[in-house]
Amino acid sequence: MAADLRGIAGVDRLIHEPARLLILAVLQTVEEADFTYLLGETGLSKGNLSSHLSKLEEAGYIAIEKTYKGKMPLTVCRLTPTGRRAFAAYRETLQQALRGMGDAAGV
Repeated sequence: MAADLRGIAGVDRLIHEPARLLILAVLQTVEEADFTYLLGETGLSKGNLSSHLSKLEEAGYIAIEKTYKGKMPLTVCRLTPTGRRAFAAYRETLQQALRGMGDAAGV
């Protein structure tokens, strides 16, 4: 039980930040998403979303493709295989910790 709770200390802090967690949660449900879609789904500001996307891209968790749709810029994001594995590991770490907490509370 205590080992399960201590495991949470190893949680991926890049993902654990609420805005990035939200972005990854959205991206894991779709094949790809454009910037405007992510703005609507996350409620983040343009600058905040852009900053968090850059951090996730630097970590190799997402791929960003910048193109044009007609004359308008289009930014499309998708989870990479590395990002999918990291997100799955993050979820598993939290689930183990929550199971450990439930046991500790007698639930």
